[in-house]
Amino acid sequence: MSMPIHQNAVLATFLMKQKLLRRKKFALLLELEPLFACNLKCAGCGKIAQPAHLLKQRMPVEQAIAAVEECGAPMVSIAGGEPLMHPQIEVMVNELLARGKIVFLCTNALLLPKHLHRFTPHKNFSWMVHIDGLRKRHDESVNHVGGFDAAVEAVKLAQSKGFRVMTNSTIFSNDTPEDVIALLNFLNNDLKIDNMQISPGYAYEKAPDQDHWLGVDQTRKLFSEVFADGRRKKWRLNHSPVFLDFLAGEIDLDCTAWAIPSYSLLGWQKPCYLMDDGYAESYQELLEETDWDAYGRGKDSRCDNCMAHCGYEPSAVLATLGSLRETIRAAATA
Repeated sequence: MSMPIHQNAVLATFLMKQKLLRRKKFALLLELEPLFACNLKCAGCGKIAQPAHLLKQRMPVEQAIAAVEECGAPMVSIAGGEPLMHPQIEVMVNELLARGKIVFLCTNALLLPKHLHRFTPHKNFSWMVHIDGLRKRHDESVNHVGGFDAAVEAVKLAQSKGFRVMTNSTIFSNDTPEDVIALLNFLNNDLKIDNMQISPGYAYEKAPDQDHWLGVDQTRKLFSEVFADGRRKKWRLNHSPVFLDFLAGEIDLDCTAWAIPSYSLLGWQKPCYLMDDGYAESYQELLEETDWDAYGRGKDSRCDNCMAHCGYEPSAVLATLGSLRETIRAAATA
């Protein structure tokens, strides 16, 4: 199941405009990082490995809004770090919503109960809560005992206040198909999450844990088993059918990382959210001065095992729009 109908309409209108303007590269979603600081030390993330002076910095709201307007993306995922540590995060969210943007606020949810009163439910706003597994697995992943229970209670609180709540789960090599199935069943059936996002873990070079990244063959085998017996149709997954086919190894796609650029305190990250080959001063510079043909499986060894959402979901969206059959299939799951 994809996004709500009104959000799909916003996205469809945006994509049609790009086609009419004959733009070959454009931003579909901006990964906005207004800070690097976090209250957790997750095994698969290295954001807090940044120098101390950067961890103390917070992006001004005006700078964040300017980046969103510059790239023109209709959707914004505010991440970090932990965004709820930003003193003006609700101002940032409200400014984006006022501009008609679809906003996802990513959080580990530990601080959510304390700050929930600062936000108001909105049809274009969703909490995106990080949950990497059931209790034992999640707590190991985030290196925090009680992290899972705290996240679940925060989700329930947000739901009780009328907020739309989504989850983001990263899957690693020590996750079995049974683990993933149990997690998605819990999120879908018990916690009644609006939409769930999943992604195989990428070998992020600064992450403390470098031993549990999934290879391409492992990813395909894992998800083909997870999706077997019609299970994926029962889950409210925040992905197009084409991307799910890709995860299960039924099709292949080219990376389109330019469609989900990352902007942080350091600038526009080259070439994507997961790799660090320097920073551009503008989105246009990122588009024009990045050798996009040099990246992808078979071109750059760092890309060989990547099947991450940030590189391939936009490819799936474009493939869907380019096929009447896939457009109908996507509409049927909405």
